[in-house]
Amino acid sequence: MGTPDFIRAIRASAGHQLLYLPGVSAVVFDDEGRVLLGRRADTGKWSIIGGIPDPGEQPATAAVREVYEETAVRCVPERIVLVQALRKPVTYPNGDQCQFMDVCLRCRAVGGEARVNDEESLEVGWFSVDALPELQEFALFRIKQALTDGPTWFDSTVPE
Repeated sequence: MGTPDFIRAIRASAGHQLLYLPGVSAVVFDDEGRVLLGRRADTGKWSIIGGIPDPGEQPATAAVREVYEETAVRCVPERIVLVQALRKPVTYPNGDQCQFMDVCLRCRAVGGEARVNDEESLEVGWFSVDALPELQEFALFRIKQALTDGPTWFDSTVPE
């Protein structure tokens, strides 16, 4: 889906200035313990799946929706992995700037076949946690935390 309509409406008057937005990310595992990753169209890099909740949408619902929209995989949330205000703003190729409060959830795949399902991904696939492609610290840290027992609350030393 790309940029949600409500963000497009804000951008019409705010231009490219920094917006502080909610975000969700999902670490999705299948029955074999592999993790679902997508290679992002905006950066060309592999990452966990994520996006922006719609107004009033719960984080878990948004994570499930984003996973399906981007990968055609159906999943169910199992638990919160972390809640983190990202310190560094993201600047997109069009000049838009955003800074996110990320709610990351561990999810379990329950159906669907992993494939590129929208314009946000170049590739989608399942990866063994022992054979991950190159990932930014943001994604790698969340995968490692999702493999532990329970949510983690952080201080300012957590990598983004």
